[in-house]
Amino acid sequence: MTKQADKEVETYPMVPIRDVVIFPFMMVPFVIGRASSVKALEEALSRDKQIFLATQKDASQDNPGEEDIYRMGTIATIAQSIRLPDGNIRVLVEGNMRARAVLFHEREDFMEADVEIAVPVRVSSSKLALVTKQLNQLLEEYSKLNPNSNYETVFQSVRKADAERLADTIAATLPVSVEDKQTLLGIIDPVERISQIIQFVDIEIEKINMEKSIQGRVRKGMEKAQREYYLNEKIKAINKELGRDDKNEIQELRDRVENSGMPESASSKAFQEIRRLEAMPPMSAETTVSRSYIEWLISLPWTSRSEETADLARAEEILNEDHYGLEKIKERILEFLAVRQLLGKSESGVSQGSTICFVGPPGVGKTSLGKSIARATGRKFVRHSLGGVRDEAEIRGHRRTYVGSLPGQIIQMMKRAGTRNPVFLLDEIDKMSSDFRGDPASALMEVLDPEHNNSFLDHYLDTEFDLSEVLFVCTANVLHTIPRPLQDRMEIIELSGYTEHEKLNIAKQYLVPKQRELKGLAAEDIVMEEDGIIEIIRHYTRESGVRNMEREIGNIMQKLARMVVSGNGQDKPLIVNRARVNELLGIKKYRQKQTSESNEIGLVIGLAWTEVGGEILMTESTIMKGKGVLELTGKLGEVMQESAKAALSWIRSRWSHFDLEEDLQKNMDIHVHVPEGAIPKDGPSAGITIATAMVSSLLKIPVRRDVAMTGEITLRGKVLPIGGVKEKILAAHRAGLSSVILPAENEKDLGKLPAEVLKDLKIILVDNMDQVLQEALETYPEEASCSGGDPDLRKEDTGTAGSVGNQPGIH
Repeated sequence: MTKQADKEVETYPMVPIRDVVIFPFMMVPFVIGRASSVKALEEALSRDKQIFLATQKDASQDNPGEEDIYRMGTIATIAQSIRLPDGNIRVLVEGNMRARAVLFHEREDFMEADVEIAVPVRVSSSKLALVTKQLNQLLEEYSKLNPNSNYETVFQSVRKADAERLADTIAATLPVSVEDKQTLLGIIDPVERISQIIQFVDIEIEKINMEKSIQGRVRKGMEKAQREYYLNEKIKAINKELGRDDKNEIQELRDRVENSGMPESASSKAFQEIRRLEAMPPMSAETTVSRSYIEWLISLPWTSRSEETADLARAEEILNEDHYGLEKIKERILEFLAVRQLLGKSESGVSQGSTICFVGPPGVGKTSLGKSIARATGRKFVRHSLGGVRDEAEIRGHRRTYVGSLPGQIIQMMKRAGTRNPVFLLDEIDKMSSDFRGDPASALMEVLDPEHNNSFLDHYLDTEFDLSEVLFVCTANVLHTIPRPLQDRMEIIELSGYTEHEKLNIAKQYLVPKQRELKGLAAEDIVMEEDGIIEIIRHYTRESGVRNMEREIGNIMQKLARMVVSGNGQDKPLIVNRARVNELLGIKKYRQKQTSESNEIGLVIGLAWTEVGGEILMTESTIMKGKGVLELTGKLGEVMQESAKAALSWIRSRWSHFDLEEDLQKNMDIHVHVPEGAIPKDGPSAGITIATAMVSSLLKIPVRRDVAMTGEITLRGKVLPIGGVKEKILAAHRAGLSSVILPAENEKDLGKLPAEVLKDLKIILVDNMDQVLQEALETYPEEASCSGGDPDLRKEDTGTAGSVGNQPGIH
């Protein structure tokens, strides 16, 4: 025992306890399971069975620290301890006295605490008697109000005890929170502690009285509802005796069903439900369910149709007004309208719907195309986003056996459209997923299949609804997350990124006027020049679409609106050129080119495909002394690592042709790095890029800085085709490169490219790595070609690579 500030301080093993506050004079059983607590218990048993117990502030913490434990606790005696089969220990402790922890010690296996014993406070006996009497009265009242309280068994046992024991025993049995009990434990003065207990008991009495008052009101409400039901039934009986059977509402529902035009299968269900409704008591819960079901059946567009546009010229004009470019999509829509017009003239023409899926990066206009199709065809337009949908009931609805059931979103949107032939946009179809509630993608197969959606069955309606006249338009960023059977039911139309020329025209014709109007500016207030728009495209956005460009234009208009309102001595109109764009938007976010300023050894420009469009991918290689190790960095995936190994194996098979020393490969390490190492990269299309970087490093020949490439490499040096050609070439065009090396088998993909891109870029088609190196390196020795190497390699064509673009023809 030591002394601190004239107070006795003793050291005890300590156990933090959860969700309980132990008071003096209490016998409390609990289970100890934490290893440190078990050690502390064993230490206390080995001494004098005395232990310090303090409550945790947060019961969910398994390893509480000093700041997580209340300082005020109780020194207790361990009365009994039993080890359980699961290794835990059940203990029975008796609280002795209050104590405050002065200092905590972290031993090897358990905690100890230096504690100050709480010295009892001397109080006036008259005050103590007064508050004790008041507490007795309140507890008697509480016991009468709450028959579940254990007042008689607890309070009677301590009625004649001293005030300390009385206060602590009552505090331990109060139905209050752990925090409130900890407050009571920290009050040393018994008069003050009993006064606080009186407040808590008084609050509990008020809660009981309030609950009884609420129950009384509920009972009166139920009696009123029963009384109304009795009177309604009596009125019905009287009307029946007088021959005044009131069935106006039921007859109205029958008339609406007959006039709705629904098929016989649906009308029979509606009439059956009306008969059930007629037999139900008005106050029954089933009445609302039945009436809601009938209303849904009546409100659906069974026969209503929109009159479609027959003027193809007008439809083409509308499409051109709404979107710049996208010629293939516009042609597809006009072809659809032409077929519809011919079917309408034919006696045997069957009205058919269709399903189109626009796939492309964000911001290229997929969703707005759906609105334009509706406007061009003269149909109603409805949209439903499928992003994050996991529940099949979102598509097919809930069965009526569930409380609060509703039809699926397909039927709900058809009701909103009000016609049976709307344009129905299913947005973000690639972002659906499945869980225990079903697979919504599988439910969509029936919806999007023109051969079967004429009998779509919603679980709530439980009758077939014809969706065959609906024009479904789906949008997605990627295809690989859409199940193949679902893809098979849609016509896939891919939208790639825009070129700089297209972005410029979109901004001039659509985005600038739109943002100017949204910010309250007039055309005579603001003039945005082409060089200002190009500055935004090149240095403030990097995207395949135009969403970020529109956002930046909106920021500029917002700043200009403030200038117009405040005056600031500005003459109108305000000219927005390159300098003003830099002034308003601040520091440039992107460089126009990410390429090197000069030809460098081991530095090659590759091309990559991402979900938001194409990107250029710088690939570096360097040679150093070592033991023949290939080091790959840049967070490369397994396929990309295998491409690098295949490229190295091809180089080693050509070692003598490259005129390299035989021992060089044993005494050197090759390090290939793809920058932006935090971004995962994968795929085989970087094979020729990595091989070119390695050859450049080995031969010490620089790589042309204006050439980008993509293609898969084999062990024999053949170049295989890859995907995402259009996006990759657009990325090279945006970066200002002059040439792109492509596998010869990808020649078929060049027809998808805009004419201005093919005009600006030289597309080089290759079959093998020799052709790649001849085009990519500054110089390529003739003796390094296949002419004297592996006979299988000599079978390949090693002539001049074909080219497309600013070179005439494809060779």
